[in-house]
Amino acid sequence: MSQDNEARAVGVIGLGAMGAGIAQSLRRAGCRVHAYDIRPGVAAAFAGQGGVACATLADMAGACDVVVSVVVNAQQTESVLFGEGGIAAALRPGSVFVMCSTVDPAWSSALEARLAALGIHYLDAPISGGAAKAASGQMTMMTAGTPAAYAACGNVLEAMAGKVYRLGERAGAGSKVKIINQLLAGVHIAVAAEAMALGLREGVDADALYEVITHSAGNSWMFENRMAHVLAGDYTPLSAVDIFVKDLGLVLDTARHSKFPLPLASTAHQMFMQASAAGHGREDDSAVIKIFPGITLPESA
Repeated sequence: MSQDNEARAVGVIGLGAMGAGIAQSLRRAGCRVHAYDIRPGVAAAFAGQGGVACATLADMAGACDVVVSVVVNAQQTESVLFGEGGIAAALRPGSVFVMCSTVDPAWSSALEARLAALGIHYLDAPISGGAAKAASGQMTMMTAGTPAAYAACGNVLEAMAGKVYRLGERAGAGSKVKIINQLLAGVHIAVAAEAMALGLREGVDADALYEVITHSAGNSWMFENRMAHVLAGDYTPLSAVDIFVKDLGLVLDTARHSKFPLPLASTAHQMFMQASAAGHGREDDSAVIKIFPGITLPESA
């Protein structure tokens, strides 16, 4: 247990796949973790594991000077901050709001100024690594913010993540690096699905193809991870198709502002859009393989 974190009150908003792991990592580090989730019973279940359930965001603001937001997008972040009962009006001056969502970098920069006007520090801090690494405290954080914002966090960031990258003293830099990461992640998933689909179309044994590729130069982390879902016929969403509709959309929006061409990202975005339009938006992002015609996919055992 870290002496610096012992008994420090930290709030976590959103106990989804990543947020739940973050909350547990902070609790293991000795923090007194206050949790809020819009879904009934989720925060209460966390309280049963040693955390504190907050009935409202105002309750969290009254108890915590570090609040970590792990919601889906900018719209939800706006809601938890400035919506009815939002936390921005209730946080004490000098508190820090740590934003872990994937958002438009320009929006993140503007949010820093809005919170500064209220006396609240802000850390632009998108995350990566998946649910397993969040649960083990080994995820990656791509952060940017003022020295005062980092100081207000203390050792909380290191309790959440195995790697905390400090990318600038102004918000926005973390979000820019995150969307570049998402460009690669989305393209890698799309091309992994295309490769597996071609193998199925050509009658190659899918398990043998997976074995060969994962031990050859064509492998990628996304091929190895996501095509395992396809082989298992399991499209339970760890990261959904619609997440990449959003994230690759942010990538393209950012590049459009500077008139920068992204041909591969554009194609991958269309593939995820096609999968979503076909009704697979809430399935695992590996379900992008379902857009390919004339193939028979492995079925769940």
